[in-house]
Amino acid sequence: MKTTRLAAALALALPLTVLAAPTAIVRHKIPDSDFPIAQAVTLPPGTTIHFISGQVPPVVDKAADPNSSAAFGDTKTQTVGVLTKIKEILQGMGLTMGDVVKMQVFLVGDPNKNGRADVAGFMAGYTQFFGGAQPNLPARAVVQVAGLSNPGWFVEIEVVAAKK
Repeated sequence: MKTTRLAAALALALPLTVLAAPTAIVRHKIPDSDFPIAQAVTLPPGTTIHFISGQVPPVVDKAADPNSSAAFGDTKTQTVGVLTKIKEILQGMGLTMGDVVKMQVFLVGDPNKNGRADVAGFMAGYTQFFGGAQPNLPARAVVQVAGLSNPGWFVEIEVVAAKK
């Protein structure tokens, strides 16, 4: 008897749960802030998630030592190069930068900035892709690391994209 009542209660509650579930990706803004990241992103059931491996900057000066920052540019140049590569990867998958829901950024300290990560340079490149004409902001973390596998790289970025 108890089993029958429980089954009936669950059968009645299930449609309500399905109706209450969000149907679109929700990007939660940082309260009282216009900083171009989301505080959190909620993915509804049925969302396909795509994990894009970390991308590093392309060479911008083929004449420079391939193990130097001169070959890859400053942090802003590297950020734009990396995000352009990510944009192209996403396009090849039928996705856009607006589908990015999570971003992990690794910055190496710039010797010209006393070994500190050039966050301003990163943001100057980042805002060319997020926050302006493309308002779908990802949740994001930026960390300074001791180094990447090429001493000329200041930037590596990996992303997670999602599409309902």
